[in-house]
Order: sequence, then structure tokens, then C-alpha cells
Amino acid sequence: MAKALARYACTSCGARFPKWLGRCPECGEWNTVAEEAQPAAELGSAMAHADPSPVVSLRDVGGEAREARISTGLSELDRVLGGGFLPRSVTLLGGDPGIGKSTLVLQILDHIGRAGRKTLYITGEESAGQIKSRADRLGLSGAGIQIVTEVELERMIPAMVQEAPDLTVIDSIQTVRSGEIDSAAGSLSQVRACAARLIHHAKQVQPHPPQAGGTAMLLIGHVTKEGALAGPRSLEHMVDVVLYLEGDGDRPQRVLRSVKNRFGAINEIGLFRMTGKGLAEVSNPSALFLQERITDAPGTVVFAGMEGTRPLLIEIQALVGENALAHPRKTAAGVDPNRVALLQAVIEKHLGASLSGLDIYLNVVGGLRLSEPALDAAAVAAVLSSFHNRPIDPRTVVFGEVGLTGELRGVNFARERLAEAARLGFRRAVIPEHNRKTQETRPDGLEVIGAAKVAELAAALLP
Repeated sequence: MAKALARYACTSCGARFPKWLGRCPECGEWNTVAEEAQPAAELGSAMAHADPSPVVSLRDVGGEAREARISTGLSELDRVLGGGFLPRSVTLLGGDPGIGKSTLVLQILDHIGRAGRKTLYITGEESAGQIKSRADRLGLSGAGIQIVTEVELERMIPAMVQEAPDLTVIDSIQTVRSGEIDSAAGSLSQVRACAARLIHHAKQVQPHPPQAGGTAMLLIGHVTKEGALAGPRSLEHMVDVVLYLEGDGDRPQRVLRSVKNRFGAINEIGLFRMTGKGLAEVSNPSALFLQERITDAPGTVVFAGMEGTRPLLIEIQALVGENALAHPRKTAAGVDPNRVALLQAVIEKHLGASLSGLDIYLNVVGGLRLSEPALDAAAVAAVLSSFHNRPIDPRTVVFGEVGLTGELRGVNFARERLAEAARLGFRRAVIPEHNRKTQETRPDGLEVIGAAKVAELAAALLP
């Protein structure tokens, strides 16, 4: 074997360096440069003896989009994936330890196995007995599930070729290692090389029989303490779909979010509840997030949001209080704190409310993390309600983006937001004037009020 050359690469951006650095000069991240082993090979001689790759016409290629997807048996998960697993696709699933990744995967395999398809579960973290014990606790039949306990890549791929499953699960990619690379499992070079080999197998190996769709592959990945997937950032670029399972250990709710999907919508979410029998689907998430709402308390308002293609009604709470310290606190849970500081400046400039010396706490109830700008109007309304100590009409929903000049800007999917509000019995909606003008039809029983400025928003909610 050729002598390996020591190189260093950034796990965040993938940049390579001849020596170790404390900070990556390309992306500016600290402590992300790690050593990777690269085999010393003569590129020119390898290219000289290589056979040319086959070339095909695009019109002769069978469209993978027309292939039948593999339904997971969980409508929430199928929604996030865009209809199920696509044959020859590779999905990466990440989440905090103990959040329920292995439980969700075992439920998926059981549903697919009971539908008559073959599945293969390759694990390097648990024994077959431990998996069987979990399946018994969840009340799963285990039909069609084949288990391989292995960490060596060179032994996994022959098992996949032999079994020819419809879905292959690797739990987890950080435990897989190749004997061709002289480094420990989970290292930068091992994760990148093993993932590349597995992805190549899923996409290039011809299925048996030939008319079959090929295997779909699901890789489970560890996450860092910051919540990002461990390993090289290029891993997320290599796969087709990236999913995160989010949740709070103190709450039963779990949110499955797609941050990348080559075959469907991104930022789509699926809602689950952790039970003694595994993850149960939530059929009415808006009602779940509003079930404990106190309707006559100042500082609370209902926001009509969108997660992917799904409208959600979510309670936004704010608390504005006196500050006993030298520097007032601005704390936000579930929303960017910098956005809260920006909205505070808009309130002070255009509404004359003096908030600079007060503590401001903003919370998205239910543990969701929201990033869409349409949340601005609800955040402003909640802060004003708490500041004036006056409750907002509990049958009112709010949405809209706030600009620095105090304008209320229009947002997308206004019709879907209003329809969800009317379905749950709300009677009034305060929305951007632009959306009110362009809205051709309005749900029956819902009064729609347009506001062009934050001052008009405040007058409509707190007259």
C-alpha cells in the first residue's frame, strides 16, 4: 500500500491545508481543522489506464421521478420526504442523542416490511438482541427486517448486494470504517470516504431483478453540541435529503424537519408525539400548540405561520418588565434574538414606546424554532400587549413582516394561513394591507383587517 500523506481539512467548509490550524482561514470557524489521511497516488498514471465512462442520451434515461416511492406508513414522514423514499436516493437523518432516531427508524422498517418489501438494518452501535428488545417494547412484528451488526465497510456492501433490500439503514455513519483508510471510525477521512462508497452503491449498482427500483438508503448521523451534523460539511452536500429530528427532552413533541430535499419541499415539518409505543403522528398540530393557551393574559397572541407547505397556528408570548440591573436583558426562545432587537428599535422609533431600559422575553410556545419574517407582526403585538398590560382579543390571528421604516410588508401563502385560522374558529385576522388587497376570496366568518404600518397594527389590536 502506498504511503499515506498527512493532510488537514476543515470539517465546516471542506478546505484543505498542509498543516494544522486553530482557525480555518476560509470560513473563520475555530477548532474545525482535523487531520485526514490521503493515499499517495499518481493521478496522471491512473487516468492513463482508466476506461472511459459510459455516455447516455438524456432522452433515453428513465425518469426516476416516475418511479414508485416507498411509503413509510407514516403520513407525517411521507409528507416531509415528498411522498416517501425514492429508490436509489440517500437520506441523512440527524438529531440529539435519545431524541428518538432509532425508534423512528425501527417503526419505518416495520411498516415497510409489513407492506411486503425487504429491508436491511446495518448497525454498529447496538446488538441484534438490543434491537429485538426495542421492537418487542414498541409492539412491532419485525416482518421483513434483516439485521447486520457490522462496522467494516468492506463487509457491509457484499451483504447489501446479497440481500438486495428496498430500504437500507446505516446506524450510524460515524461508526463505519474502511480498512483502506488508516484512521479511526468517525474521523473526517473515514466519514467522507465511507459515505461516498455507500452513496455510489445506492445510485450505481444495478438492482436484481433488473426491473426493480433499487435500494433507498437512510444514513443516521450524530450531531455536535451545537446541533449540527457531525463530520464533514460536505456530507450534507453528498446526500439527496437531510432531515433533523428536533425536540425537547422535557416534552413529548418531536418535530421532523427537512433542511434539504432534492425531491420535495424544504423546511417541511412532520409532527410526532413520543409515547410508550414509539412516535405517534399528530393529526392536528395547530390544536396541539394552542391547547393550553390562556386567552385573557396580556403578552400573548396567535401567529398564523407556515412551515414548508403546512399552515400552523402558534402562540407567541412576550414579557416586558422592569430591569433591576445595569443592562436590561433581551431573551428569545424559538426565534432569532437579533430579530427581537431589531423589532424593539422599530417599536421605539415608530410607536414611541420606551423599551430600552426594560427586560424583554419572547417565547414561541411548543418548542418550535421559527425563522420566517412573517413572525414579526406577532412579536410586535405580543411585546406591545405586555408593555401596555392589555390582552389581545383571543379570537384574532396575526402575521406580517415588519420593515425598518415601520411598514407592514406582505408575505406568501396568505390564503392558506387564513383558511387554517377559520378552520380552528378564529373570527378576526390582522394582516398586511398588501395581502388584504390581493386576497380574492376570504374564508367565511373571518374578518380580515389590513394594516400598512405598525401603528395601524397596534391600533387594530389594542385600540
